[in-house]
Amino acid sequence: MGLLSVERVVAGYSAADEILKGVNIVVNAGEIVSIVGPNGAGKSTLLKVIAGLIKPKGGTVSFGERRIDGLAPREVSALGLAYVPQEHNIFPTMSVRENLEIGGYLDPVGARRRIPMLLERFPALAEKRRQAARTLSGGQRQILAMAMALMVEPRLLLLDEPSAGLSPVAAEQLFETIGAINRDGVAIAMVEQNALEALAIAERSYILVDGRNSRTGRSSELAVDPEVRRSFLGG
Repeated sequence: MGLLSVERVVAGYSAADEILKGVNIVVNAGEIVSIVGPNGAGKSTLLKVIAGLIKPKGGTVSFGERRIDGLAPREVSALGLAYVPQEHNIFPTMSVRENLEIGGYLDPVGARRRIPMLLERFPALAEKRRQAARTLSGGQRQILAMAMALMVEPRLLLLDEPSAGLSPVAAEQLFETIGAINRDGVAIAMVEQNALEALAIAERSYILVDGRNSRTGRSSELAVDPEVRRSFLGG
């Protein structure tokens, strides 16, 4: 069993719909796994199930040795699993430092120790630590969102479309930051619209189509597979 194990998960946003129709994924300790596929495939829904925001109708989600499907988001976070949503992932009217304090609300004492460490790690945030988060660039906002998630010292980081809306240069810098976080020992499961970049940074990838597993394998092999390139990578 990996650090995260999702088995035969069925889930949706109402009793009538099923967006996920029996999805399986595994994320091992210390690795980056990407989840790609067309719009409506259920990628973001999967992350919300893992994070405890949606209770699955069937299947199991395990983190370490513990089943977490059905736990509240706060309980999931306390176990060392942090989720960064695509939107509304910072508090724009609060300062950068205040955002970090909110990220560490589960452990206020530990947060006071971690904030200086994260500001040292992310110099762009340190320079603007007293400014409102709305003054940050798009890329800096995403880095702040990830830094807030790191306040709980997670073993696994869930990232939902981290490069959405960013310029190519900002996206490249963001992926470099994600790689650096991973090299520090944090496993990452990432839903990403930029499939080529996702396959480039991840060790393994899952392709979802219509709420089901379509292809799974080493990212380097999927990236050169003719069928995958034709269907998901624009040739």
